[in-house]
This record gives sequence, C-alpha cells and structure tokens, in this order.
Amino acid sequence: MRKTTRLKALLAAPDILVLPGVHDALGCRLAEAAGFAALTAGGYGATATLLGRPDSSQLSLTELSEMYSRFCDASPLPLLADADTGFGNVTNVARAVRLYEKAGVAGLFIEDQVFPKRCGHMAGKAVIPAADWLAKIKAALDARADPDLVIMARTDAIAVNGLDDAIERAQLAREAGADLIFVEAPVDVAAMRRICTEVPGPCLANNVETGLSPLLPAAELQAIGYAAVVFPVAATYAVAHALRELFAVLRTTGTTASFLPRMLEFDEFNALVGLPAQREREAALQEFAAALVARRHR
Repeated sequence: MRKTTRLKALLAAPDILVLPGVHDALGCRLAEAAGFAALTAGGYGATATLLGRPDSSQLSLTELSEMYSRFCDASPLPLLADADTGFGNVTNVARAVRLYEKAGVAGLFIEDQVFPKRCGHMAGKAVIPAADWLAKIKAALDARADPDLVIMARTDAIAVNGLDDAIERAQLAREAGADLIFVEAPVDVAAMRRICTEVPGPCLANNVETGLSPLLPAAELQAIGYAAVVFPVAATYAVAHALRELFAVLRTTGTTASFLPRMLEFDEFNALVGLPAQREREAALQEFAAALVARRHR
C-alpha cells in the first residue's frame, strides 16, 4: 500500500490518529520503533534544527523538500509535511506539491497566513483573503499526481478575525476539496467542539505544549470529534532540554559520566540506526560476489 493511501486510511479509521512530530531522520527511526503508525514534521522544528532560528518562513521550498526526502528515506511510515503558505502564489504551490511528492510525503498542508508566516501560537499573525487561500488549496489539489496525497487546509484566522471566520474558511476549504481541515489555535474546548461540529470533514488538532490551545489527551480529542492530533514540537523541546542539561554537566564536571543513565549505549544506538542489518547485507553481498568469482575460476 502506498504511503498516501495508508495515511488516508488511518485518517478515516474510527480511532484518532496520533502523529508525533519529528525534526530529523533519527527522530523518524525512534518514532517508528515506538510503534506509531504515521509521522508529522513541521517548519517549527525544522527551522530550529536546521538554522537554530524561530519559525518565520526562513526555510525555502528546496530546503524543506530535501529534508522531507531524507525523512521519508529513513522510515516507511507515512509523513504529513508542512508546506507553509505554499511558498508564493498558486504557481508556486503547484511546484511545492510536485517537489513534496517526489520527496515521498503522504500529505501536506497549506495555510492562509500572510508571508512571512509565524508559528500558529505566536502573536502578530495576519491572514490573506479567503479567496486567495482557497485558490492555493485548489492549486495543490490539481497539482498532485497521486490522488491519495492528503491535502490539508490550515487556517490561522481565529487569532485575526475570530472563530466564526475561521470556521467559515474551513467550511469553504472543505467545499473546495481539501481532504483534512486544520483550524489552528482554538483557545478552549468549546471552540474545539464548534470546529468539529460545524466543519463537514475530518479535522486535525494541534497539541503545542504551553501553547494557546488546551493540551488534551488523544482520547478526549477523539471524543470531541477530531480525526487526528499532532504533537509537532514536543520532540524539539525535549531534545533542547536534554542537550541543555547535558552540556551544563559536561561544562561543569568535565565528563559525561553522571549523564550515562540518560543516554543510549553504544551498541543500543547502533542497533537503532540499523548497523547490524547493514553489516549483514554487506557480508551477504561480499559472499555472493566471492562465490561468483570462484565459480568462474573453477
């Protein structure tokens, strides 16, 4: 089954789909090992990891598509990708879809913020006219070669124009053909219930730790009506916390010995990234080649 088809099936399943956020290929391997069925990777973690900068449209289309290609090579799990504002107008959106499809993503989303965008839980956002955003969504739908590529429409209109406008935009995006709807940053459960009740289609929840929205368990979000939930920045925050503590210990003590219980061991890490299987493949190929040469010289 193609990754795109798998993601569509997971979104249509009765149980809510939980997508952990990753910001590097190692995270893809770790999430797969943990037993998740799908992944997401957003611009927030990508910008922090690749640039050490905030999420504000600093990464280009080619930088992101190349990153997603590495992620998709690292794991067979379907991945929902971040296409920001589409990198320009409808023509740019079409190219973005083509490059993301080549990278191997199973889905992507286009948002309605003014470029350069901001993280959805930051202040000072602005949105483009609804018609301009809907044209981008239609451009993405028309550009996909694989009809199962999930196109998600994201609106940040709550913080700018209020919940009513955000819901209307979401309804229009669904009418335009979007497969999945993401109304960003509702501030309470009542708003979440309105979104899932009034938007005619599967909706995605965004759990940003210490962000604007309530941090709810997946089961509670499913009861509200959400089809999927992403945890896009948890891994980035956890890694930043762990590295800050590790570097403080190393700087203070001159050794990492006290940190060893919080680290993977050498052999354990090598197994995680697939070294034993790689060595087995190398040995098998060498054995095959040696046997071929030996037969020729008999």
